[in-house]
Amino acid sequence: MLFETVRLALTAIIRNALRSFLTVLGVVIGVAAVIAMVTVGQGSSEQVAANVEALGTDVLILRPGARMMGPGARDNAPAFKLADVEALEGLGALSAVAPVVSTSETAVFGNANRTTTVTGTTSAWLEIGGWEIARGRAFTATEDKSGANVCIIGETVRTTLFGATDPTGETIRVKAVSCQVIGLLTAKGAGSFGQDQDDIVVMPVRTVQRRLVGAQDVASISLQVAPGASTDRAIADVQTLMRERRRIAIGEDDNFSVTDMKEIASMLNSVNTVLTGLLSSVAAVSLLVGGIGIMNIMLVSVTERTREIGIRLAVGAQARQVLTQFLVEAVVLSVLGGVLGIVTGLALAAVAAQIMAIPFAPSLGVVAMAFGFSALVGVIFGYFPARAAARLDPIDALRHQ
Repeated sequence: MLFETVRLALTAIIRNALRSFLTVLGVVIGVAAVIAMVTVGQGSSEQVAANVEALGTDVLILRPGARMMGPGARDNAPAFKLADVEALEGLGALSAVAPVVSTSETAVFGNANRTTTVTGTTSAWLEIGGWEIARGRAFTATEDKSGANVCIIGETVRTTLFGATDPTGETIRVKAVSCQVIGLLTAKGAGSFGQDQDDIVVMPVRTVQRRLVGAQDVASISLQVAPGASTDRAIADVQTLMRERRRIAIGEDDNFSVTDMKEIASMLNSVNTVLTGLLSSVAAVSLLVGGIGIMNIMLVSVTERTREIGIRLAVGAQARQVLTQFLVEAVVLSVLGGVLGIVTGLALAAVAAQIMAIPFAPSLGVVAMAFGFSALVGVIFGYFPARAAARLDPIDALRHQ
């Protein structure tokens, strides 16, 4: 008997194929949107975690100025000097210290040119950032200290200036400075905020200070916690040393900040989770809209098939059988919408992951939840039209034109 009820329900759906498709479209859109949002959000979280892990969970960033956020934030704290870097190198809690001076300049080779980020630093920066040399070599200690006219370029700069050829040994011009390319960085791809990490030229910090920016300031200092040392101890030692060097009296606030990369990762993941949840909640509203559409169409179907229902009841069909038939129709529509929505959502998420260069991270739990919710929508919104059909009086139904 149940098989016959299901057959009748499917027959009614197929008989009005276009209307059935338009009915489930709301459920398809809702399920697809939820799955796509959550999958992209999880992929973004994995990308952030991977980028922070690549940078190192034992990395600290020292910047001048207190942590200030929001519009109007100002801090005129003095910049660091290379003498501060040398002092930090004496701390036992740190295994590597690297100054960072960044500027945007145009790199030129032959007829090709590219405006890129020029980072002035030392060879320790490569170690701290987990950079590997694909070709060539890193700076020597002599090149670091003397400010030699040498540079290491990223994959994006190599592609623009040299195509697929080996750039090592060639000479490029950065602003008005000619420098020899001694190394090529291994490609890293997009960073946590979508920036191209390979669009970079790395030069000795003294070269950038003297020849490009014309100042002895150091914008920030990258620090790596020594193996076996705690991050809290390293931060405390850095704060004590910098307060002493910057002559900050007891009771005065620091005019510098030490940021743990683990804090940044946690913050980014929290923001990403909140945004994903918010967007998924908005997308889930369309599921309710789809459910209302199913209920509306099923009510219309009951009205159209009133005489058919009357005949079935008159020849002995029970009210629960009529209720089951219409309820099955509603559930089949919503489940069909759920399946199509899952396929569409995963396809959209895969395309978005490819475009955004993030991992494609589908969740079986989210897919199951979306499918279950779509079935629940069919049960809830299909029950009322089904009950209305089951409660029809056979005599009144047979009189219906």
